[in-house]
Amino acid sequence: MRWPAKRITESSKKSFGMYEKAMPLMARGVDLIHLEVGRPNFDTPQHIKEATKKALDDGIVHYGDFRGELKFRQALAAKLNHSNGIGVDSDEVLVVNGLTHGVYTACMAGLNPGDEAILLEPYYPQHVNKIELAGARVVAVPLDKERGFRIDAAAIERAVTPNTRMIVLVNPANPTGRVFSRTELEQLAAVAIEHDLLVLSDEVYEQIVFDDNRHISIASLPGMRQRTITMFAFTKAYAMDGWRMGYIAAPRDFMPALLKITMNDVAHVNVFIQEGGYAAVTQSQDCIAAMVAEDQRRRDLAVRRLNAMPLVRCAVPEGSIYTFPDISATGQNSADIADEILQRCRVVVETSTFYGANSTDNLRICFGAEPYERIEEAMNRLEQYFIDKASA
Repeated sequence: MRWPAKRITESSKKSFGMYEKAMPLMARGVDLIHLEVGRPNFDTPQHIKEATKKALDDGIVHYGDFRGELKFRQALAAKLNHSNGIGVDSDEVLVVNGLTHGVYTACMAGLNPGDEAILLEPYYPQHVNKIELAGARVVAVPLDKERGFRIDAAAIERAVTPNTRMIVLVNPANPTGRVFSRTELEQLAAVAIEHDLLVLSDEVYEQIVFDDNRHISIASLPGMRQRTITMFAFTKAYAMDGWRMGYIAAPRDFMPALLKITMNDVAHVNVFIQEGGYAAVTQSQDCIAAMVAEDQRRRDLAVRRLNAMPLVRCAVPEGSIYTFPDISATGQNSADIADEILQRCRVVVETSTFYGANSTDNLRICFGAEPYERIEEAMNRLEQYFIDKASA
């Protein structure tokens, strides 16, 4: 069978990155330290589990509201108003099967064949697939690497054409660990308003922010509420990656288009896990503070050790669970370095080429995926690797 070209592209062929290359070793039982997969190394907090188990025992097992259960959407709307500054009510919130499903829904509803969507490079590669599935074309615009991967609004504006429909933003950023400043977001917003563009804002790491940095939802800025589709998930902050639950905040007049997608591909999110989500939002947030504090401890370890290694420079991540060290001093493409590290060190890190064809000088290291002691061991192995490479 000959598949349509938009179904199979170079981006869809590399959807699993270094994890796929590690699979044969994993199948042989080789002990690998996984720093490539962006998953939290915590268990879901107990009160969230208990609420979900109680929902099953109480018989909450039948069809529900296509948009998500009302009390859950009301709680999410209250959170969005209070924490994100996004003025919505429950009818402007849609519960989805994780942020991945949310982005897919937004792309299918917001893009038509022939449209263009701007991605800020380095970008999250799964966003490429969703744009292409909608029949649209990806236009990659580099972040300003020389200034710490800042948003370059002038470069974005130069990339706008009559076919441009959407700008995709990930904030806090994967893979760079940046938390974009208000000034950067205002400059991006000015471009979107000037050219009447949608902004799709992926904010899955909104609660994992370090030091004095502050996450700002772009939809909270003047003129942006009516043109922004903002997506959130319980994946990272609540360690609920396997639950597959997230939500979209969007203008009221955009909701019918979103519902047209979700009602036909999943109907609605499982009703009983929404009880767990409701407990997560409405009960104590101390669990997040504890997990973020541990993430920061692991971040500090990784950054300190990486910067002590020859041929490596590593900025301090402002948010997310990733470092993005520069290994350009090796003179090798990051894909080759990542392959060597896998084979010699039995550590799995991601190559920056996974995040865009022009991103060749960095590795993405997830410090949230393993316990502190395993990260320490990974740093020992990486240190020896770069010492050997520097002396070769």
